[in-house]
Amino acid sequence: MLLAHALRVERAWIVAHGRDPVSDVQVQAVEAFFAKRRAGEPIAYITGEREFYGLSLHVTPSVLIPRPETELVVEQALALIAGREAPKVLDLGTGSGAIAVAIAHARPDAQVCASDISAQALAVASRNALRHAVAARFVQGDWFAALGEERFDLIASNPPYVADGDPHLEEGDLRSEPQVALLGGPDGLDCIRRIAVTARMHLTPGGWIVFEHGYDQGPGCVRLLVRLGYTGVVDTQDLFGLPRVCKGQFDVPPHSG
Repeated sequence: MLLAHALRVERAWIVAHGRDPVSDVQVQAVEAFFAKRRAGEPIAYITGEREFYGLSLHVTPSVLIPRPETELVVEQALALIAGREAPKVLDLGTGSGAIAVAIAHARPDAQVCASDISAQALAVASRNALRHAVAARFVQGDWFAALGEERFDLIASNPPYVADGDPHLEEGDLRSEPQVALLGGPDGLDCIRRIAVTARMHLTPGGWIVFEHGYDQGPGCVRLLVRLGYTGVVDTQDLFGLPRVCKGQFDVPPHSG
């Protein structure tokens, strides 16, 4: 992958041209990439690219690297808004814009909004929206802070959900990714609780919330949504058979009097 990126060719080209000469400039570029990788830098940050839901996305160290597990959030979201005309969709903590861009690409009629507290992340997300020519609105703020009283038919999120001190933080790509996008408090559920509580004030009647969580947090997320008054709560497993995405529907209570 790194060699193909340095030479600006497809990986299959390398196999077919294994004996072709390489220029000194190209050798220097390849060796620089290899050095970064040996030092532990994620391939996605070295190349600046990662595929997500069939789309090539630009990524930087300012955002999480999109992962296949998060594609399940997109699949669930698209299923939940199927049949709704011009649905209003919110992607909370958008990061690279992976969820927002994928939904907007699959549903050009959707009114997609994405929020993030990081201006650097929003710059990456906006670039990805422009790259794939999708219509999406990006706002800066802490979760719902910049959205006033706006309501949505669906709220999606891949929030921070790794518990503070989790040993996985010292492994693989997690060592290089922004901690603010990973850490979710002592049990990893702090951000999920905030989102689930506040989302009720930002959902249209019968609107849905769908979010990713840790492999061991499924039961806790289900209990949380049920306790908060969500209905139709379901937790879905990822391709590895692990609990990964929770969803629930909320009917706005009628005004008294």
